[in-house]
Amino acid sequence: MSDAPVLPGDDSASWQEDAGRDLVRSFGERMALFVRGEGSYVWDDGGRRHLDFLAGIAVDALGHAHPAFVDAVSRQAATLAHVSNYFATPPQLALAARLKRLAGTGPSGRVYFGNSGAEANEAAFKLARLHGGPDRTRILTLHGGFHGRTMGTLAMTAKPALQADFLPMVPGVEHIPATVAALEAAMDDRVAALVVEPIQGEAGVVELPEGYLQAARELTTRHGALLIVDEIQTGAGRTGEWFAFQHAGITPDAITVAKGIGGGFPIGALITFGAASDLFYPGTHGSTFGGNALGTAVAGAVLAEIEDAGLLDNARRRGEQLRAEICGIGSPLVAGVRGQGLLLGVALRHPVAKAVVAAAQEHGLIVNAPNDDTIRLVPPLTIGDTEVGEFVELFTASLATVASSLLLEDAATAAKGVPA
Repeated sequence: MSDAPVLPGDDSASWQEDAGRDLVRSFGERMALFVRGEGSYVWDDGGRRHLDFLAGIAVDALGHAHPAFVDAVSRQAATLAHVSNYFATPPQLALAARLKRLAGTGPSGRVYFGNSGAEANEAAFKLARLHGGPDRTRILTLHGGFHGRTMGTLAMTAKPALQADFLPMVPGVEHIPATVAALEAAMDDRVAALVVEPIQGEAGVVELPEGYLQAARELTTRHGALLIVDEIQTGAGRTGEWFAFQHAGITPDAITVAKGIGGGFPIGALITFGAASDLFYPGTHGSTFGGNALGTAVAGAVLAEIEDAGLLDNARRRGEQLRAEICGIGSPLVAGVRGQGLLLGVALRHPVAKAVVAAAQEHGLIVNAPNDDTIRLVPPLTIGDTEVGEFVELFTASLATVASSLLLEDAATAAKGVPA
């Protein structure tokens, strides 16, 4: 494979100028132009290699250009890509059966396919409305949660700053604190559904309180509400189980999945359990591209590789290894590590997460800052000792760069006679 970069636009303009002119600005400035990936590494347009511990925000479960992914795309694209949902295809049926088995739905489970996590959560929103009808109009979600940016999923996302420009929100959604006491106070027979993330990735990799999912299952069952678990970031083996709800030993009414199940191919799904599987009927929801043969073939191959290669166990072991290594760095910036498996949040003692991300990129490491005092790590599930060792070296250097800068700033402030 050639290392020569393929650049956008005309030769007289930089890629930054092309991006600034041609791309919608909702994402802000792009941090780099990546032109190739292999395994846990990506290369920029200057030929520099970066260790990728973001993996497309928990998407590239097998890393980049994994043979199983490449083979599935090539084989299915040469066979049948898309025929619409008026028809079924073998990859679609095989993936639905695989997801039911991995989630443990039993024979009554069903799968709805879309193209993204937001679409999966939109389907979950509709499922809640179908269950509730006109007499159960309340949908509960948690403070700190993130479920998407479409109008329905944005209403479920308890982030006022994201909602402000798009008010009024879709009615009926209420955000409550992520405590059992708050859930007990909010729950009644008018609640159609509770929608929760087992670990809130965008809030800084924040886990639910111990016993929360068990209490949520008991309370929703008692009041006849659905328990819908958003597994978009936590699913596909990232936490060491196929889905994070399985750590709690409960059975939800539905889960939403996306990101890692496609390994880089855009696909999402709503998986239903028990009676919730009978709520949708013809005409109540749909997607032109959802469940097409190409996407489902790739997702099937990705999940098969995760299973066959023992990557759930690898996620557990490497997660513990990373946690121990990070705590052993001894940086004055590091306050601790949150999360499970290979969904980890490094808590910082100062609001310098963006500076750490920038320093890391300079050192050749890709990580992410979901907020001002957390670094999120979601590397490929395939990482081994080599990648962990390189990460520790680069992350240590990145933390040292920022810590040194803080000391310099404190010294400059003190020199001016201003309290630091």
